[in-house]
Amino acid sequence: MNVFELTRALIDIDSVTPNEENVGNFLFDYLSKLPGAEVERMDVEPHRFNVFAHWGTPVVTLSTHIDTVPPFFASREDDQFIWGRGACDTKGIIASMIFAAEALLRDGVKNFGLLFVVGEERNSAGAYAAAKQPRGSRFLINGEPTESKLALGSKGALRFEVTAHGKMAHSAYPHLGESAIEKLLDVLQRIRTMPLPHDDLFGPATVNIGTIQGGRAPNVIPDHAKAEIFFRLVDDGSAIRAAMPAIANEQAEIHEVLCLPAMRFGHLDGFETSVVSYATDIPTFAGAWGQPFLFGPGSIHVAHTAEEHISKAEMLGAIRIYQQMVRQLLTR
Repeated sequence: MNVFELTRALIDIDSVTPNEENVGNFLFDYLSKLPGAEVERMDVEPHRFNVFAHWGTPVVTLSTHIDTVPPFFASREDDQFIWGRGACDTKGIIASMIFAAEALLRDGVKNFGLLFVVGEERNSAGAYAAAKQPRGSRFLINGEPTESKLALGSKGALRFEVTAHGKMAHSAYPHLGESAIEKLLDVLQRIRTMPLPHDDLFGPATVNIGTIQGGRAPNVIPDHAKAEIFFRLVDDGSAIRAAMPAIANEQAEIHEVLCLPAMRFGHLDGFETSVVSYATDIPTFAGAWGQPFLFGPGSIHVAHTAEEHISKAEMLGAIRIYQQMVRQLLTR
């Protein structure tokens, strides 16, 4: 297989979270055939595992996730791009990392590894498991679509579920009921207008009201309403978390689902740099696999869309750049 064929083979294996087992087995078999590879399945949950391969003592580890968001759709290609679910997020990155590893091995380079984890798109289950099973790596090169720029930082993530309760009544007599939806709307309006932190590197924090559910019927005063809220953090999230009880103002219950702080990453000479607004597995690793760096081919703007794709030329460039990064870090 060339790198494009490997990318398409990976895309064509449905690995929407949490169904990563088949692509994990494919990667285990593929990596096991590389010269001198020591490959293991790192159990996460039944039928879910990370795949770790290394050559010598792993000082540098190239890592990304093997799961994708729904819906699954198969690959196709043209002269410039490979298309399909996971093309840039992150199966093209996996293929680029593997081909970088093969090139390093041909040149006699050792003491690096490949770590492919499950669950990043939902709850980082694989990264949490890997953080409990370090292998001595001092540097972690995490792969996400950064448009082939070395990311100096990424915003964090803070997710809440907001639930309001009321009392059902006939809508002709609203005074006999208590509208949960109206309570929820009050809370959401306060969330929309609350002051959010700003950072010189990351810019402003942002908030998205992602889902709203509630009500029984148009002629029934609603007794239940719920929303899911997602903040993109520029700090550790403490200011927003502290403000939420007053925002709720006893009109709703607020349950924290996820909190990942904003992160600053390592710098290497000779790379164009950027800052990304999405969160990654890196905070979950908690330094257990070494100082983090973030780099990958592809654009986040087409990830999670029906038009997800990755540039063939950018993938070939990433193969060279991953080799360069590993070599630089091995000399530190």
